[in-house]
Amino acid sequence: MRKKLRLNRVLGWCTLVFIILITIIPFVWTIRTALTPNSQIFSGDYSLIPPDATWINFKRVLGLVSIEEDLAAGGSGAQMYFWLYLRNSIIFTALLVIGQVITSSMAGYAFARLRFPGREALFAILLTGMMIPPIFIVLPNFVLIKNAGLLNTFTGLLAPYFFVSPFAIFFLRQFFLSIPREVEEAAKLDGAGYWYTFRKIVVPMSATPITTIAIIQAVFAWNEYLWPQLVGKEHTVRLLNVALAAFQQASPSTKPDWAGLMAAATLQMLPMLLVILIFGKKLVGSIGLTSAK
Repeated sequence: MRKKLRLNRVLGWCTLVFIILITIIPFVWTIRTALTPNSQIFSGDYSLIPPDATWINFKRVLGLVSIEEDLAAGGSGAQMYFWLYLRNSIIFTALLVIGQVITSSMAGYAFARLRFPGREALFAILLTGMMIPPIFIVLPNFVLIKNAGLLNTFTGLLAPYFFVSPFAIFFLRQFFLSIPREVEEAAKLDGAGYWYTFRKIVVPMSATPITTIAIIQAVFAWNEYLWPQLVGKEHTVRLLNVALAAFQQASPSTKPDWAGLMAAATLQMLPMLLVILIFGKKLVGSIGLTSAK
């Protein structure tokens, strides 16, 4: 019996290590390529640390070198406007998270505690939104935004995402259902209404799942590509994800600027990587608690 348990444990650890490796290797190779001069990317050297590691690719992306230095390093001379696109991505992500957290938490509480005709049917209809592939609603949304004259605006970028998210509502509703009714009934006896109870009692008690939803939506917003590519092509609203594709297209097809692209991709993924490293434990714990409830 003990041998079987030990074997299962060894197999479990081997599987876990394998999954971690296939997850980390692409990130490691991205950073490795970003530190490699363009002329040495296809030299046949596959060591973990490039022999002539350099920061020039990061400097090119951040606009810290001249066009002549950029061309000498194997770049195309195209400007990245990294700080502008970073600002746009931060604005887009922050507004989306604020909008979805506020509206989804209110909707989740309404479905968990309020009694109104058609509540269950409306909740079932809402959940069907989780089953519809996002690509199916891109064209109708694009036509609507175009007819409203909102192309190349933050309003157009945020319109399909700013309000409630079916997943966020379902996630928060499950947690709200686990809150003891006695707490809310005591507040009601003291004269508190639903709105006061929600703001002053339920929200503070639900800080962990609300933070979890904020993190999940932040990662989604930061990595969103298709919709920003269609709606926000101007520099003033272009997101960092879209800018990476434009940066790749600016280099000659016969000699792509892979090192510069990987440097930009490394900088692009750092903010969300830090968020996951800081809040990852809380995220996993909250998801497990909510699913158990």
